[in-house]
Amino acid sequence: MIEYLKGELVELNPTTAIVECAGVGYETSITLNTYSNLQGQKQIKVYIYEVIREDTHQLFGFHSKQERELFLQLISVSGIGGNTARTILSAFTVAELCEVISGGNETLLKSVKGIGLKTAQRIIVDLKDKISGLSAGASSTQAASTANNDTIDSAVAALVMLGFPGAAANKVVQNVVKSNPSATVEQTIKLALKQL
Repeated sequence: MIEYLKGELVELNPTTAIVECAGVGYETSITLNTYSNLQGQKQIKVYIYEVIREDTHQLFGFHSKQERELFLQLISVSGIGGNTARTILSAFTVAELCEVISGGNETLLKSVKGIGLKTAQRIIVDLKDKISGLSAGASSTQAASTANNDTIDSAVAALVMLGFPGAAANKVVQNVVKSNPSATVEQTIKLALKQL
């Protein structure tokens, strides 16, 4: 399984990005939000979700782990495939979509191409309780720099491995990084441990 691709952005358009890693060009299907985040960059890192079936081998790329996690939550809903989930994540940012789902706003969800009333209701029912951890860190993470994103991701992953709940770890790490933007991953973890 590919966790992420880090390399040179060779080609970028609103639906795909080609990332060259060690001489191999990987085409990844991306959302409009990822497209916006990658514009103007040469060296990039995209988080990957890999689909391998008999008839296809497709990579979906995301600018943040939160966006990928929300994508995974969406495709877990019956009737939502990878391309539909990508369309939904192109229509809303992670923070906006979390707000739409937690607020039960089926009308806004229905405005996305290919989403009917029943599918919108299913998304809300299935994901309302699952997205609380994502929405806690989504808006502040999007504003953070790439370096801060890496620090946040690493620190949260370490705290989860230590047995802390993901949502709580994410919230505390976000606050630590906000007040100490230049802290290393180790310093961030130590400061977070004091608050957990």
